[in-house]
Amino acid sequence: MEELYEQNKWEGYVDWKNKTAIKGRHGGFLATFFVLVVEILENLAYLANASNLVLYLSNYMHFSPSRSAIIVTNFMGTSFLLALLGGFLSDAYFTTFHVFLISALIEFMGLLILTIQAHMPSLQPPPCPPTQTTNVRCQEVSGGKAAMLFVGLYLVALGVGGIKGSLPPHGAEQFDENSKEGRKKRSTYFNYYVFCLSCGALIAVTFIVWIEDNIGWEWGLGISTLTILLAIPFFLLGSKFYRIKIPAGSPLTVIFKVLIAAICNKLYSRKPSNAIMNMETSPHVDANTAIQETQTQDYATTTQTTEPKFLNQAITDNPIQQTLDCTRKQVEDVKIVMKTIPIFASTIMLNCCLAQLSTFSVQQAATMNTKLNSLKVPPASLPVFPVIFIMILAPVYNHLILPLARKLTNTEMGITHLQRIGMGLILSIVAMAVAALVEIKRKKVATQHLLLDSTEPLPITFLWIALQYLFLGSADLFSFAGLLDFFFTEAPSSMKSLATSFSWASLAIGYYLSSTLVALVNRVTFISGSTPWLKGINLNHYHLERFYWLMCVLSGLNFLNYLFWARNYKYRSLNEV
Repeated sequence: MEELYEQNKWEGYVDWKNKTAIKGRHGGFLATFFVLVVEILENLAYLANASNLVLYLSNYMHFSPSRSAIIVTNFMGTSFLLALLGGFLSDAYFTTFHVFLISALIEFMGLLILTIQAHMPSLQPPPCPPTQTTNVRCQEVSGGKAAMLFVGLYLVALGVGGIKGSLPPHGAEQFDENSKEGRKKRSTYFNYYVFCLSCGALIAVTFIVWIEDNIGWEWGLGISTLTILLAIPFFLLGSKFYRIKIPAGSPLTVIFKVLIAAICNKLYSRKPSNAIMNMETSPHVDANTAIQETQTQDYATTTQTTEPKFLNQAITDNPIQQTLDCTRKQVEDVKIVMKTIPIFASTIMLNCCLAQLSTFSVQQAATMNTKLNSLKVPPASLPVFPVIFIMILAPVYNHLILPLARKLTNTEMGITHLQRIGMGLILSIVAMAVAALVEIKRKKVATQHLLLDSTEPLPITFLWIALQYLFLGSADLFSFAGLLDFFFTEAPSSMKSLATSFSWASLAIGYYLSSTLVALVNRVTFISGSTPWLKGINLNHYHLERFYWLMCVLSGLNFLNYLFWARNYKYRSLNEV
């Protein structure tokens, strides 16, 4: 048993409590069942407020529409960017198991603070005076009340980031990536991870949002607080089934070490080792033979990479300092990470488009007729359309489309990760074009009925906005599940949690880019002598359709950039080709 424990410790999966090997005994779908249910609860708690937050900030904290949109995108961007911290800590010092528990407690604390503020009028700004127009400015939240709001929001962001960086890789670790069946099950897991994200979102944008709009925000926030609290014991119920990956030390240390060693050896004219020179001049050298002295199980299915060649400078027989002495495996690991960066960067614009779902799209719907017969639908419930579509499409994709693609292509993947991401990018371009056309129609109705300065709902159904939600939701399904699987599959074993977090980091940068674009568009249009496109308290006076056309053009250019990198990308694993 001790020998088996040492073998699995090298592979990185052990039962810490009993110091016994657990590979082959635990993991799999039973373990991921707990992970997926917890993801439903966690996303419900987070998205119930994030999807409706722009209206809470406008109506109760009295920020302007553009200021509210910027606060929401910054909040959501920070939440997803902090996934890098969760992934880094999971790989380097703690485990995905422990990082999740700590992060869930932090999110609970943040939601509790927000619930208390929503419950007590004395912690909110004074209400607006009654008026029939939209041009009266109310007193914004300030001072200690504003501090309480932002402390609560960013505690939630910190907790959400840790969860997003630890929970997806924790579930993926439950499958054996060295077997074909294990890799197929892992791909299914990522599809159903997105499905469970949608399940939580469905409850959030219907039941919880309705409660926030019709009963009170303190009740909606209170339910979210209770939900994330319940997720903790449910996650612990699966403890005896989990495979736990031992942290392998800081992956950032290895990355910086290789980069610094390559630069220093280049500057000081240190020659690469003879083995590296032979690999560069003999591309057909067998990878396992070339790296025998550093071979690990992670390299059993990895091809020797030649790009970027600059990093080969990190390996020399005469290093400048012993601390900069790099192994071939370390260099290969960093090469793999460097190769994925252009793919990562190419998805940022898509997530910038997705940011509109929780900002301007919600505000557009709030100006329209949100009734379905006698039922009044909250504007923040619009995401129900893409959510339901994802919940239908995800099983269809996994059980019909994917098996058919595997049979037609005679490959393990059927549809590659990069093809999935590419489909998502195309759909985002279509979504922005549709959004621009719908906004033109909405403003035309407002003009014809002399309602540009009125608070009355426009005589046009909010279902027009559902079209852009539908296309962006489909784009999210294809791109996000593909990204998660792509980064986890391509990353070295010591960097899988951090690499998987790149998917969330792309979302984060997309949200930040959205805020930057809003500010930049307003600045440029003001300097040019025109009225800023996206400034003021009345959405009807915005030039939102022009902004959407700009997003459409930028998304098209981004897709061309993605095609260049995707066509030249060589998969790390032999099983992908």
